[in-house]
Order: sequence, then structure tokens, then C-alpha cells
Amino acid sequence: MKSLAVIGAGNMGRAIIGGVINSGLLKAENVIVSDPYEPSLARVKEEYGTKTTTDSCEAVKAADAVLFAVKPNIIGKVFAGIRDSVDDNTIIISIAAATSVEFMEASLGADKKIVRVMPNTPALVGEGMAALSPNRNVTEEELNDVLGIFNSFGKAEVVPESLMDAVVGVSGSSPAYVFMFIEAMADAAVLTGMPRAQAYKFAAQSVYGAAKMVLETGKHPGELKDMVCSPGGTTIVAVETLEACGLRNAVIQGQVACVEKSIDMANK
Repeated sequence: MKSLAVIGAGNMGRAIIGGVINSGLLKAENVIVSDPYEPSLARVKEEYGTKTTTDSCEAVKAADAVLFAVKPNIIGKVFAGIRDSVDDNTIIISIAAATSVEFMEASLGADKKIVRVMPNTPALVGEGMAALSPNRNVTEEELNDVLGIFNSFGKAEVVPESLMDAVVGVSGSSPAYVFMFIEAMADAAVLTGMPRAQAYKFAAQSVYGAAKMVLETGKHPGELKDMVCSPGGTTIVAVETLEACGLRNAVIQGQVACVEKSIDMANK
């Protein structure tokens, strides 16, 4: 992949642009960004030095891959506007939620190379998690190129499209659950005497470190939890109280509701 067009210069679009350029995957002159809102384009050009345009058709014509970073409620209109400008060899990548491969093939042509992606907002700090589902027209080499884009600002894995709704629940929307947990931890710290700013730092770093332990040790989260729980100690008392208050069930039910909403959106 030698060139990339990004349609949409919002937060996720900028995160992707920053990832591919800062990692050295692509040079700024090989990335073109399209958005109807000129101030957004000016910000991208200032930050990364990319080419910019308000004409999406112009952007897609010269690109090996086109990444659509637009909201799902307008993706159909955007596809209709660029359909005739997309070459059959161009890789189409969409991060629009609840937008299926089938819908994209119907909008752009069943012969197009299409990859559906669900990233998440930690991509903004280089720690994103993305799931990719390609259609049958995408070669293994092309899929590896797309994986390279999303690995440049986090981690990415290929999943069957049938798991995309589950992905929305466990990674796409889940940063919000974690933010709530961090906020609650900080509130408790403030309640017990710690200054607010310091409380957020302690809570956030603890969550970050715990997540890193899961990823780097390969141990089951339950085993890591048991390592902290000394007999008759402070941690096991906290764990018992969280269990009594239904922490696990609240998380499970919230995430399942998220998945059900994703399925509902896809069916409309």
C-alpha cells in the first residue's frame, strides 16, 4: 500500500492519520484527507502535513486504499457520491458502526475489495483495539496491509463479521465503562480524603497497569486477582463488597445491552 485516502477528519480519522504517519507506515505526502468542513482539514494539514481536499471523488481516485471515517447515518450518502470514482483494485475500509460488508457491497459493488473495521477511542493515544472483517475479494497481502494501518496505533485482529456486534460491546463501546469505573474509584478516593486530581491519576494508572499485566503475563484475570487478595486483608474485603453489589452482573448486563443495540442498529 503506497497511498491512503481518509474520508472524514474527525477524532478517529485524525487518530488513524497520526498512526500511519508517526509510525512511518506512510509519508504525509502519500495521505490525502477529505472533509467538507475546512477547519478540520486545516487542523489535519497543520498537524501532519497531509494533502487535503473537500472533494471526496478527487481523494479516492489516486489512492490504493480509501478509509471511511464518517458516521453511519451518512455513510450511504458518502458511498453514493464516490461510487463511480472507486477503482476495482482500491481497498475500501470503513469504520462506520453497524455498517455491514453486505451493505457496502450493495452500495459500491460486489466486486469491490472491502474491509469492515471496528476500532475504539484509545486509538487517539496510540492504544486502540480494532477488529477487521474482509470480504472475499481481499487478498491475504491486502488484509495484512490494512492490519498494518490499525496496528500502527494499537492492536488489531481479524474476526468473522458475525462477531462484530460482540466486538462493539467488548472494545468499541467499553472505554466508556472503564471511564465510569475510574471515575467511581476516584470518587471513593476523594471521599476518603485524597485530592481530586491525584485521585484520577492513582485510579487511571492502576487500571492501566492492571490491564498491562493481563496482556503481558498471559495469566487469567482471576489468577491475578487472587495474587492481590491476602487472607483477611483489605483487597478481599473490597472484592467481597463488589461481588455483593453486583459488579460482575452489572458489567455483563450493560455489555449485552450494548451488543443488542448494535444488532438493532444494523437491522434498520
